[in-house]
Amino acid sequence: MSAYYELRHTVGFEETNLVGNVYYVNYLRWQGRCREMFLKEKAPGVLAELREDLKLFTLKVECEFFAEITAFDELSVRMRLEELTRTQVQFSFDYLRIDGGQGSPVARGRQRIACMRGPNTATVPAPVPEELRRALAPYAEDAVAARVLAAPAPPGRPVGTGRAR
Repeated sequence: MSAYYELRHTVGFEETNLVGNVYYVNYLRWQGRCREMFLKEKAPGVLAELREDLKLFTLKVECEFFAEITAFDELSVRMRLEELTRTQVQFSFDYLRIDGGQGSPVARGRQRIACMRGPNTATVPAPVPEELRRALAPYAEDAVAARVLAAPAPPGRPVGTGRAR
């Protein structure tokens, strides 16, 4: 299995429901947090671009649950690169309960994002920043994806809006 970026987390009471298990929306929050910490640690230049005109639009999020977790469970959220196109990135997430150094699967998720640029009223798809491509390369799920990542983004204009010309 390929390398992964890991976010460790201890579940708190505020993340549980009345029954005592983790409320489902928190799994999605942890995906976002894992992605954000990856950017902070592995691609800080992308954060600077986000302060300018780069936007990361979340297109799709999903999560499949295998087992319940409760307050004070130790959790490992493991992110891998599943797919990379010119303008989009898809991540996979494995959620494991850590007990005695061993991890047992509790959920699996995915998240697809699109890179966009421009003012809020006129954003257009944009190439995935080169720094992000390089940072993601070690986390590709297979050798084919790693080869694609190693190649620089094709030169040229940003991708258009999809309208025929």
